Amino acid sequence: MKCITLTVDAIIPYKGGIVLIKRKNEPFKDHYALPGGIVEYGETVENALIREVKEETGLDVKPYRLIGVYSDPNRDPRGHFVSVCFIAIPKGGELKASSDAKDVGVFKLDSLPKLAFDHNKMIEDAKPYLVELIES
Repeated sequence: MKCITLTVDAIIPYKGGIVLIKRKNEPFKDHYALPGGIVEYGETVENALIREVKEETGLDVKPYRLIGVYSDPNRDPRGHFVSVCFIAIPKGGELKASSDAKDVGVFKLDSLPKLAFDHNKMIEDAKPYLVELIES
């Protein structure tokens, strides 16, 4: 029996842009992506988001707004991965790449690279909320 894998992705407004990681591993090795990862058994999506962001970026975050659930069976070449995407507000920590992130950076909304998976769509869907958060 094949299973669906549940993941989380975080859009983090930070210093006039949003935080992106450069992936260290396949799929999409060396491409930029939103911080995130697989939800562990027994873990809430909110706790997975907090853990994955800390592991990949060094930032402590608080989930702020659910942007959507992304469930296209072809969104990840490894199989059927369903992602729950949140805007997450930074609460502390030091921005630095770690875990499976090769690099981390802050990008303006008008100069984003082509991202891994369907992360460009997630950011598009979040833009109505991001403009206010990035300007504040």
